[in-house]
Amino acid sequence: MIKTPGVYINGVWELGLQPLTVINPSNEQQLAEVAGGDGAAVERATLAARAAFSAWSTTRASERAVVLRTIAEGVEASRERLVFLQASNNGKPLAEAHMDVDDVIATFRYYAELADQLDAGQDCPVALPSEDFVARLRREPCGVVGLIVPWNFPMVTTAWKLAPALAAGCCVVLKPSEVTPLAELELANVIAQAGLPAGVFNLVCGTGIDVGAALAADPLIAKVSFTGSNAVGVQVMQRAAETVKGVSLELGGKSSLLVLEAADLDLAVELACLGGFFNAGQMCSATSRVLVAEALYPDFIARLKCRAEAIRVGDPFTGENEMGALVNQAQYRRVQKHIAAGLEAGARLLCGGARPSALSSGYYISPTVFTDVPLDSALWCDEIFGPVLCVRPVADEAQAVALANDSEFGLVASVVSNDLIAAERVANALEAGLVWINAPQVIFPQTAWGGYKQSSIGRELGPWGLSAFQEIKHVLRAV
Repeated sequence: MIKTPGVYINGVWELGLQPLTVINPSNEQQLAEVAGGDGAAVERATLAARAAFSAWSTTRASERAVVLRTIAEGVEASRERLVFLQASNNGKPLAEAHMDVDDVIATFRYYAELADQLDAGQDCPVALPSEDFVARLRREPCGVVGLIVPWNFPMVTTAWKLAPALAAGCCVVLKPSEVTPLAELELANVIAQAGLPAGVFNLVCGTGIDVGAALAADPLIAKVSFTGSNAVGVQVMQRAAETVKGVSLELGGKSSLLVLEAADLDLAVELACLGGFFNAGQMCSATSRVLVAEALYPDFIARLKCRAEAIRVGDPFTGENEMGALVNQAQYRRVQKHIAAGLEAGARLLCGGARPSALSSGYYISPTVFTDVPLDSALWCDEIFGPVLCVRPVADEAQAVALANDSEFGLVASVVSNDLIAAERVANALEAGLVWINAPQVIFPQTAWGGYKQSSIGRELGPWGLSAFQEIKHVLRAV
């Protein structure tokens, strides 16, 4: 099999020294071998980025906006190729892969718009209580940034970090997931052709040990932005602390969907399935704990079982399939262990829990629903990252909010109710960074992404995503 270059430094693709085998999770067959990099490649990439920073950081923001729009246009032109690679490498159904590409395009266009506003907003006067001094405010790029992105939404999480970093005037070293690099590498080809000066954008594929750790510890990196598990996020923070660099972390979640008494049951069931089974449940935002008003609970459970069992699971390239495979064997086994542990803890399996009988290969698990889940069990408390829902009745609104907030995480939540006053009241009481009311998990570039507690440090998207890559400078002088 021909090796795919997995290192892009200073405008040149290279074959790195670390081989990475890339698997199609839908059939367990090898897709490619990527020649990834190591710590030495990271060092060369950061040196290239540092050398390019002076010119790029002082380029007019309106010119940076042109590049961002060119990237968006390039992604649109490469749509079918990107969709194919996303579905092949990640196991996503084609409809979900198309959504990912749409998200990438929208994100680059949005930050192009924000970049267009930066020139006019620079050197803002600051009101002072003394007439003896004048001051002005500048927002400047923070420097060379390291971006470490996960495997569940390739390209999407990259766009969420890369677009605002480039808009701010930062230079970048990107580490894609070694599990799902193929669509990311194609996106990098689009970026490489968008008119960026050499060294502004660099990429090093590789493992967390070989590349991620080196990136977090590199003294030339001013900030590292990481999306992934809490365990690895802690390691990133520890490495970054050695050189006192800035850190943004987007980590885990154990989110809830609250079905209040005035809910539309059909809508509630559909939102529960979307929140638990979209992307095969491999989402930090999965609303895997479903809290249902007692009066609605029996009917809700019956409808949910029917809907979950009707979800078509299989080959992402077959149009009627709604759910694809888990990303790799390790994740497949991890979810299986969680299901087994839940049964041991006394939870009742309503449906699913195993590979669909019609599928002999691929890392598939049927949509799985548990009831009677102990509140202290891992199934209820821990992030599963698979198509597993836990459903529990609640006596009233107060109990629903208390159970939803009883978590070390606070990323998102969903509320379903036709009583909008009650829905808004509950949304305000939830400890989460984003709450949806009667809506699927739609995400717009204009709204912030991130959460409370152990889910996040900082925010992505919106103007907050841009601010994450800027430093604040005040210049004050005597009159």
